[in-house]
Amino acid sequence: MTILQSILFAAAATVAVTVQAQVLPTAGTQVVVPASGEVVHVNDQVTVTLAIEEQDRDKAAAASRVNQKMNQGVAIVKKADPQAVLKTQGYYTYAVYPEVAPLPAGSVARPRVPSGWRVGQTLQVKTTNLAALPKTVAAAQAMLTLNRLNFGLAPDTVRKLDDERIVAAYQNLNQRVASIAGAMGRNVNDAVIETIDFEGSGNYARGGAAPAPPAPMRLFKNDGAQVEEPNFEPGETTLSLRLVAKVKFR
Repeated sequence: MTILQSILFAAAATVAVTVQAQVLPTAGTQVVVPASGEVVHVNDQVTVTLAIEEQDRDKAAAASRVNQKMNQGVAIVKKADPQAVLKTQGYYTYAVYPEVAPLPAGSVARPRVPSGWRVGQTLQVKTTNLAALPKTVAAAQAMLTLNRLNFGLAPDTVRKLDDERIVAAYQNLNQRVASIAGAMGRNVNDAVIETIDFEGSGNYARGGAAPAPPAPMRLFKNDGAQVEEPNFEPGETTLSLRLVAKVKFR
């Protein structure tokens, strides 16, 4: 090794030791710490959408059959599940027009005349009686059509789980602060929480979106025949909570 190389090596070693020996001061440091917590719970509520549609050349006849069958369907649901909450979700009437071949150039289009009418109604059924759900749906399907079915958590359950979400998020915050303190070479007891913003600086958690009203569609007609009970799996729902805390080291 030459003299010049020895000098450069010694200088580099001195700088490395100096940098290694330096410790950045952290007294008074404020740290912004995000944290989160989540809980999982078995779904205990279901929203069922039932529907009926009729088509006829006579609009009044189609509407009468829809009204009659929906009345019967509502009675069936109320009998099968008295605690269910029912809500009319939609009612539509629109004309059905025959297909018309393209007109030759220069021809004058004639007024369109409907060849029939389609009338339909939808019913929303909300219940926590999941044990009776297969029987209720099967009974309703003898008269109505099952459009959709969504499982979720009842409002009371969500409120009860709020405590668990807050505890889980706060525990995660403590774990992260301890990790940060260790990385900074500080004692976690020197950390003081100044503020906590639950739901993460205004990024509020979105609630379950309400199902969109069903668009008019062709539905199979039910003839009142008995339907075998279906099998449903409620599944689980995960609720999360975010928070952001400002922590200061003394």
